[in-house]
Amino acid sequence: MKQTDTVKVDHARKARDFIADKERTDWHNGAITYLREKRDLGVGGVPEWEDLRNLASQIKTNVLGNLDDYLEEFEKNALANGVKVHWASDGDEHNRIVHDILKRYDTKMVVKSKSMLTEECHLNQYLESNNIEVVDTDLGERIIQMRHEGPSHIVAPAIHIRKEEVGQLFHEQLNTDEGAADPQYLTEAARQHLRQKFLEADVALTGVNFAIAETGGVVVCTNEGNADMGVHMVPCQIHSMGIEKIIPRAGDLGVFTRLLARSATGQPITIYTSHHQKPKPGGEMHIIIVDNGRSAHLGRDDFYTALKCIRCGACMNSCPVYRRSGGYSYGHTVPGPIGSILTPGFNLKKFKELPFASTLCGACSDVCPVKINIHEQLYKWRQVVGEKGELEKSKAMPLHWAGKILSSHKKYQIVGRLARKALRFLPGAITSNRFNPWSRQRELPKPPRQSFGEWYKQQNK
Repeated sequence: MKQTDTVKVDHARKARDFIADKERTDWHNGAITYLREKRDLGVGGVPEWEDLRNLASQIKTNVLGNLDDYLEEFEKNALANGVKVHWASDGDEHNRIVHDILKRYDTKMVVKSKSMLTEECHLNQYLESNNIEVVDTDLGERIIQMRHEGPSHIVAPAIHIRKEEVGQLFHEQLNTDEGAADPQYLTEAARQHLRQKFLEADVALTGVNFAIAETGGVVVCTNEGNADMGVHMVPCQIHSMGIEKIIPRAGDLGVFTRLLARSATGQPITIYTSHHQKPKPGGEMHIIIVDNGRSAHLGRDDFYTALKCIRCGACMNSCPVYRRSGGYSYGHTVPGPIGSILTPGFNLKKFKELPFASTLCGACSDVCPVKINIHEQLYKWRQVVGEKGELEKSKAMPLHWAGKILSSHKKYQIVGRLARKALRFLPGAITSNRFNPWSRQRELPKPPRQSFGEWYKQQNK
């Protein structure tokens, strides 16, 4: 999450580019909406759903308030299990630790299951620059890796790609039949391709969904079994985890596994919920605990609860802006509403537009399984952007004058009266033009002849 690049992410421009392909936009919107509908069906079968959300939120609040103690407990128990534990302050240190482990095994190829943290740290690019092949083994991740893209969604990374495009990609790189678009055929081709990679790999790396302080073990949730296949086929396994992945006890795990899959895809539970406690006989198990800006975020009173996130993607699937603008418009590994409240804390100059990429409808907060107040944090980040002087002048000046007018009842009445008269007689081009982004997709309604206040007084004479 730590960012050094200060080039501003222009969400509005990237969203316009995405929307220009109307067919893809409609298809993407439909695919994301389908995930949200499945979530609603899955949740509907759990009468105690709100109790689970409350409990999960309370557990995470406890964790974030005692994170140092839980991390030390986790390390102590992991070491007792024979696990090698490493600490990384940022993405660069994480990558160096991984590379040092790989060098000991003279590694030529790593098989990796889906891990948003390693995407965040740009691990693939780092290892490839050191002549180590990295193979993402999650099907969606493998597809975008073959296309030289990043994930556009944290659960369904290739959801923006149609099956016909996958068919063409596999024809070019896996020699499948030209024009083939049958998902079963393409999946089988990917399985055969990846199986050979598993057999050739030297080391396996996975992300971590949950790390249990009480046991020192980690839990990895997948639907394809690729993480298990990788770990069991090689002598050395590496697990990369953010410091916020801790939960206190093994007994807490059931709360989160009931929430995670239902919130993400509507499933009762992921197909594989794998526990990794200690190294296999004759092998090594490494856990890398990564900060990468999380500690700084933890110190922000209005925003620290964003670290409760369990990466289900429900907020993205519910967000009307994300559905219509695509994941790449956010310019970060974690897009959508949750990304828009995490990224400004790590680089305000670069991500200052993202809190405004929202309608503040609150759908994201309504579906969050750990009850993060996402839409409220988006609103608060907008205030921070303004207070820090990071608003564009085109926004700052109108807001400055609007504040002066709206803070004075008399000024508001005078300006309102003048505006109503002016708008009735001025040509539409004065308000609807290229300098007014609001008017691009909207038409200004016909102004009333009197204000509500004037009408009210008239009715109550």
